[in-house]
Amino acid sequence: MKADKIYLVGFMAAGKSTVARALARRLDWDMVDIDEVVEQHERLKVSEIFAKHGEPYFRALERQAVLDHLPRRHMIVATGGGTFVDGQNRAAINGDGVSVWLDVPLDRLIDRVPAGGRRPLAADRAGFERLYYQRRAAYEQAHVRLDAARASVDALVEQLLDWLEH
Repeated sequence: MKADKIYLVGFMAAGKSTVARALARRLDWDMVDIDEVVEQHERLKVSEIFAKHGEPYFRALERQAVLDHLPRRHMIVATGGGTFVDGQNRAAINGDGVSVWLDVPLDRLIDRVPAGGRRPLAADRAGFERLYYQRRAAYEQAHVRLDAARASVDALVEQLLDWLEH
């Protein structure tokens, strides 16, 4: 086994939480979703935190959630879409475990994310596209890239298990 902690990174709707749950089940490890940790702490949805307190407030909570989970091992961490973009988070993540980028093309993400849904940064489609291209440079710094465009959750889990074993 190459690692005792895996962080899934990538753009919103890339499948990080879904793959994290499936991978954690297969490895019999714990799983944590950074967005869910922040929501539980604040007793608000991410969209409500953005609306009420703004993005910088949310990002500070997100950073603290990452730091709080650094000591834990045998864990799969589903990060938020912007978590790995922050340089401090990226350094902490890459120093703590294996970062895996679930790479999904923009057109597939647009199909998955409704403009009026629960994701505050997806409401403006032009901004959504700009954000996608801006964040790719950060995601490219992950240890592993998986093409998650058309792969099933099970196939992605198998690819990760194979990578971990070899």
